[in-house]
Amino acid sequence: MTRSDLHQGGAAAGNLAAAAAPDSAARRGAEEIAPGLLPESPADRNRSRSRTPLWRSLVTGTGALGTGLVLLVVLLGLFAPVLAPYGPEQQLDGAYLLNPSWTHWFGTDDLNRDVLSRVLYGIRVDLLIVFTAVPIGAAIGTLAGLVTVGHPVSDVLAQRVFDVILAFPALILGIALTAILGPSGFTVALVIALAEIPIFARLTRTAVLRVREQPYVEAARVSGAGPIRILARHVLPNSVEALGVQFALSLSLAVFLDGALSFLGVGVPAPTPTLGAILAAGNGYLETNPWFAVAPLLVISLLVLGFYLIAQAISRSRRI
Repeated sequence: MTRSDLHQGGAAAGNLAAAAAPDSAARRGAEEIAPGLLPESPADRNRSRSRTPLWRSLVTGTGALGTGLVLLVVLLGLFAPVLAPYGPEQQLDGAYLLNPSWTHWFGTDDLNRDVLSRVLYGIRVDLLIVFTAVPIGAAIGTLAGLVTVGHPVSDVLAQRVFDVILAFPALILGIALTAILGPSGFTVALVIALAEIPIFARLTRTAVLRVREQPYVEAARVSGAGPIRILARHVLPNSVEALGVQFALSLSLAVFLDGALSFLGVGVPAPTPTLGAILAAGNGYLETNPWFAVAPLLVISLLVLGFYLIAQAISRSRRI
């Protein structure tokens, strides 16, 4: 082996090492564009140790407040059979539009039913829909973003399909699907899932495009790592917090969308109690019996606010 061969081999090894360990200046520029998406370099490990863990962001500050609000509403729904003084459809004698009292904390409705009992059971129905539809939409969207971005033709086709879905407001999409499938909990869940798929797909696609051209990914590819390994080791771990923020925001929007569809009469059909349907029924009695509508509105507001505060706390932890 000649000295020239040794020199060329050393230069190649140096280039590979430089590719595997991006310089700090380039890393700082990438972090300014996509904070939190790049994996940690050895030089940044000490600084990253002071970063707020995800679980801690949910039990301190605004995250604790949001988590507490959501847990409160969830527990009320879970223990509705124990906490509700009456059945959700039980009609009481002489209880037409009663004002709040120790017997009926939120009064009664126009069909002699206890509003508190209906709200508690309505929480169960709404949370079941939301906690089923959003994870399904998030999983399908994330998978679609990972699969289609690797192929130009499928990527273009997927983006055009997502454009069509996003062109319709979720409420309009819900009304259209209800006209086709009929009002039901399945229809509401389908609307929420369809509304979330493009959002998570594009968020995942953006993460893939940002990470796959990084020098350390090129080094991993040269070393023989396949696409699945690169996605599993470099892309998903560096986008999990961004997906977590979007997941919390999606839960917040899903609660609002579910209530809006029921309020418009295209959600879960009567007599099943939902927060939006109870709010719609009490809308005509705001002047005489405001608590009829205030009770479901209060619960919807607490859920939306709770999920928003959780998303804000997760987002803030990514920037620390």
